[in-house]
Amino acid sequence: QVQLVESGGGLVQPGGSLRLSCAASGSIVRINLMGWYRQAARKQRELVAIVSDEGATNYAESVKGRVTISKDNDKNTAYLQMNSLKPEDTAVYYCYADILSGTKWLDSWGQGTQVTVSS
Repeated sequence: QVQLVESGGGLVQPGGSLRLSCAASGSIVRINLMGWYRQAARKQRELVAIVSDEGATNYAESVKGRVTISKDNDKNTAYLQMNSLKPEDTAVYYCYADILSGTKWLDSWGQGTQVTVSS
């Protein structure tokens, strides 16, 4: 079993910053990908950013230049630094990880953390 625990969400004014963290724990052999998706009200879940175990990154066009994803492999933790936040960034942010646990690859999700950008 594996678990993803997110932290760092909250309320921030437009133009502000937030840093999300996602810590993976449990029976982990290897983590291939870690990243963040978000789901705004009445919209589908969408990719925000993702990082591979080799450090390759991919970002949604809507956040490029404002968001940076990083990963601490020793801690099995990913971070999402979000700057210049806009009201349209308001959503529940979900951590995702592709984890090898035992002999099985698992698509793992966190419980979600609310990010609200509002004045």
